Amino acid sequence: MMDAIKDNLSQAQPLDRKQALWLLTRADLLAVGRLADGIRRQKHPHNRVTFVVDRNVNYSNICESKCRFCAFYRDQQDPDAYLLGYDEIFAKVQELVDHDGTQLLMQGGLHPTLQIDWFEELFRRLRERFPQVQIHSLSPAEVIHIAKLSGISMEECLSRLQAAGLASVPGGGAEVLVDSVRQEISPNKIGWRRWADVMEEAHRIGMRTTATMMFGSRETQEDIVEHLFRIREIQGRTGGFTAFIPWTFQPDNTELGGEPASGIEYLKVLALSRIVLDNIDNIQGSWVTQGDRLAQVALHFGANDLGGTMLEENVVAAAGCSFRMSQEELVALIRDAGFVPARRTTEYKILKEY
Repeated sequence: MMDAIKDNLSQAQPLDRKQALWLLTRADLLAVGRLADGIRRQKHPHNRVTFVVDRNVNYSNICESKCRFCAFYRDQQDPDAYLLGYDEIFAKVQELVDHDGTQLLMQGGLHPTLQIDWFEELFRRLRERFPQVQIHSLSPAEVIHIAKLSGISMEECLSRLQAAGLASVPGGGAEVLVDSVRQEISPNKIGWRRWADVMEEAHRIGMRTTATMMFGSRETQEDIVEHLFRIREIQGRTGGFTAFIPWTFQPDNTELGGEPASGIEYLKVLALSRIVLDNIDNIQGSWVTQGDRLAQVALHFGANDLGGTMLEENVVAAAGCSFRMSQEELVALIRDAGFVPARRTTEYKILKEY
């Protein structure tokens, strides 16, 4: 099987689901890593590893979805429930700008009362005050929820948010794009087809997005493969994904519980992502969930990007995972792994090499 896979790759032929499942379940980890590393070298021959200076502002922790894997959400009546005011958000973004930041990642779950006018006003004011910052915010589930609360279509919602200043959409809420898994871990959230609908509409109106996968909860190996192929198929239709980011479920403090995926499992899925997603340029390693050492290893298993410096991050931290890293530490980590560190924009324009 490995020889057939290598032949396919040498002829630029995409893998099929059977081959991908074999790599995930039967192939040697280091052999899969070598394949992925070879593809990374072809796509990124300059030996550069990128990152963005960003901040993740969680505007509220009040969420009606109540996903079983999430340790961050609160009910509206909980004593530690919150909704940030505009001025609080502006202060956080000012701090991002003071650190030469260029990306604002803003997500907050499915709030029961916030309609589209709240977001339109916020995005307009952010764009006026901080034109150098790309508003890379919300998620497909939030877009669907805002549209429903506001009595408008998803298409109108996205178009109005874009007009107000939303520039790109992160791939949050993908979890695993198989509805049997979603029903078990996040039964109140949109199904995989609605997630795809939002992404394809965003791409249609000129917004780039990322795609993610959270694995290690209740999915099967076949589900992981299906997720990757569904992402590849969307990209084949639209070309709108800039990057793919796989990360592992963090079970602490969650209703779902269980044991976290191992570093070996993470590296295998990361490498498989690089091999399967031949039509997506960038694969992102997750130092936020894996820590600095495994992030360095990930750069030899297909990853060419380490995401953001994350001036602030609350959702993963709520599950007890609190790796932190300054821009200087991230640059050193990339260099120590044998690569050229480079700061980028949300859409992968290189701003500076180090």
